Amino acid sequence: MADEQALKKTALHLTHVAAGARMVEFGGWDMPVQYANGIISEVRAVRENAGIFDVSHMARFQFVGPEAVAFLDRMLAADVAGLQQGRARYHVICNERGGIIDDAIVYRVTEDQCLLVANAGNADAVKEFLIPAAQQNGGVFFADLSEDVAMIAVQGPNAVEILDRICPLPASSVRPFRLRRAEVAGIPSRIARTGYTGEDGFEIMPPSDRAAELWRALEDEGVAPAGLGARDVLRLEAGLMLHGNDMTVENNPYEAGLERFTHIDTPGYIAGDALKAVKNAGTARVMVGFNMVGRGIPRHRQAVMKGGVHVGIVTSGTHSPTLDANIGMGYVDRDLSNEGSRFEIDVRGRLVEAEVVPLPFYSRKRV
Repeated sequence: MADEQALKKTALHLTHVAAGARMVEFGGWDMPVQYANGIISEVRAVRENAGIFDVSHMARFQFVGPEAVAFLDRMLAADVAGLQQGRARYHVICNERGGIIDDAIVYRVTEDQCLLVANAGNADAVKEFLIPAAQQNGGVFFADLSEDVAMIAVQGPNAVEILDRICPLPASSVRPFRLRRAEVAGIPSRIARTGYTGEDGFEIMPPSDRAAELWRALEDEGVAPAGLGARDVLRLEAGLMLHGNDMTVENNPYEAGLERFTHIDTPGYIAGDALKAVKNAGTARVMVGFNMVGRGIPRHRQAVMKGGVHVGIVTSGTHSPTLDANIGMGYVDRDLSNEGSRFEIDVRGRLVEAEVVPLPFYSRKRV
C-alpha cells in the first residue's frame, strides 16, 4: 500500500472526510470506500433513486491540434475520426502486441480536440504509451486536465430528473455517450451522459475549485453519496469490467469479450496486425459471467475447476444485493463458456458449483 502521506487527494477529499467516509488507498489515491450508511444502502440508493460518486481520481487527458484525431486513431481502438463532435466512445487501449493497457472513453470535443478519460491506476501507463508518440507529432498538443478539472458521477433512475432541476440546458437533452457544456447549479461544467453502474446518469466535469460546491448542491437535491465499495458492486452487477481485475496488459480484447469495442481496421493502427492475428487464431479462454449454485462468494484470483482440472480463474466476484445472488466473472476454457455450463470455484479450499449465465447480470431494462 502506498504511504498515506504520498497518496494523492481529489478536490473533494475534505468533503469526504467531513462526512465520515472510510478512506482507502485506490490507484495511488486516498478515496472513500463507503459512508456511514454502508455499501448495501449506497447500492440501493443508486438502483432506486440516485447516488453521487467522486471519480476525480480518473485521468482527463486533452489532445488538441490539426493532427490530434489522426494521431489518436493510430493509438486507440476507437475510430476517433468516425465520431461526430460532442460524441463519445468506450474502447480499449492496446499496446503493439494487443495487450490491454487500459479501457477508456474518448470524447470528440471539437473538430481538432479530444478528451480521453482513463483509469486512475493506469494513468501513468497511458501517458507513457501516448505522450512520447504525441511529442513526435508536431500537430498534436497534450494537456493533463486532471488537477484543474474534477469529475462527479450522478447515477440512478432519477438522475436525469434531479439534474434537470439544477441544469438549465436541460440535462435530459444530452443523449447517451454525448458531451455538452452546461451550467450545473450555476457552475460552468462539461456533462457527459456516461457512467459505470448500469443506470442512467451523467459524469459532470466542473472546475476543481468548485467541485465541493457542486457536490453539496447535489446532496441538497436528495442524491446520496456513494463510495468505491458500492461502485464495484454496481459495475459488477451490470457486467462491466475493471482493469487490473478482469483484464490486464496480459489479456487481449477478444478473450476479454470486448471485441465490439475494438476497432482494428484504421490504417496504421498500432495494434492492428497483432489483434487481427489474435482474431483469426481465436483464444483458448474467454470471459464469462456466472452465478454460484452452491453457497459461497467468488473472489478475485480464485481457481475455476472442472473434474479436478484447473480450467480458469475468477477475476471479480461479490454478493449482489440487487439480485440477492452471489455472482462473478472470470476466464474459463472456451468449451465451458456456453450458457448453462457448470464448473466449480475453489472458495477457500472448498469447491462450490457455479453456472455460466448471460451478461449483464442486471439491466435496468429487464429488472
